[in-house]
Amino acid sequence: MSQLEVRQLRKQWQETLAVKDISFEIAQGEFVALLGPSGCGKSTTLKMIAGLEDPSAGSIHLNGQDITHLPPGKRGLAMVFQSYALFPHLSIAENIVFGLKARGVGALERDQRLKRVTDLVNLGDHLAKKPSQLSGGQCQRVALARAIIAEAPLCLMDEPLSNLDAKLRNEMRVELRALQQRLGMTVLYVTHDQVEAMSMADRILLLNQGEIAQCGTPNALYQTPENTFVARFIGNPPMNLLHQDRSMLGVRPEHIRLAETGIAADVQRCDYHGADTIIDACLPSLSQQLIKLRLPGHQLLATGTRLNLQWFSDDQHLFCNTTGQRLPDYAQPTLTTHSLIQKELHHVTQH
Repeated sequence: MSQLEVRQLRKQWQETLAVKDISFEIAQGEFVALLGPSGCGKSTTLKMIAGLEDPSAGSIHLNGQDITHLPPGKRGLAMVFQSYALFPHLSIAENIVFGLKARGVGALERDQRLKRVTDLVNLGDHLAKKPSQLSGGQCQRVALARAIIAEAPLCLMDEPLSNLDAKLRNEMRVELRALQQRLGMTVLYVTHDQVEAMSMADRILLLNQGEIAQCGTPNALYQTPENTFVARFIGNPPMNLLHQDRSMLGVRPEHIRLAETGIAADVQRCDYHGADTIIDACLPSLSQQLIKLRLPGHQLLATGTRLNLQWFSDDQHLFCNTTGQRLPDYAQPTLTTHSLIQKELHHVTQH
């Protein structure tokens, strides 16, 4: 049985429909990322599950119980916010056990839980300090410890790492995922950062304008995007989409290679990243459409340099030009590897 089940959830403010009848389930011990751009409805969805927003329609079930209209304190959920939301006048230990005290948990059990949790998040040497004496990463560990100590069936996280610098964010991603797996926590994690979602989640719910664009494993969203929104949102740089009359051919920059023969492309600019270089080029044979390719190492090529591009046919995707939806596999051109891309494009436009 699913631990969390969301059925036809909707949120509407006057003329604005923020969340459009979405449905999904989360299994016990699963880490699910609610991913999408700003304004797509992901935080609103989380707030409705937490009880901080009232749904306009739909229902929310936790372990088989309908919690749609329960107040936040009665739902038995833990939540980690974007801001640490720590009490500045309380010690770290008092911040962590605050919720347990409020629920009347006895002192002995509080102490036992505190010891277990602080060992997990490496805060044992800081329990007597105040939040102002800790770093950002340590404050985030306090917020995580406060959620873990509640031993709630579901932990909701609303962009908890977004206030950290890039290096610390990377470290905390690894720590958080390891902690979730060790404890078997069920987590619904809101983020706009695809790297966070791809690196931590068992499954991703990708939202677009209040609707689920695709739900699946990180690999499924990357390898088999169901529409052009998913194709462009997942991956950095995003997938190239080359337009024809009735369809779009998609190929990721990292799947394009240089060859002696292939489709001609003229270099526009090079963006060196250290481990690799992102090259923007235009395709004279396709109305000067732009294409990006990712090449390893230092590849600073002069503007106007002519390149010949190829890719494996297994690495290309085909989408409907009007709906943006992925076309069935049988509609994909079946060609030998390293076939000339001009032939591939010709094949596409003829079918």
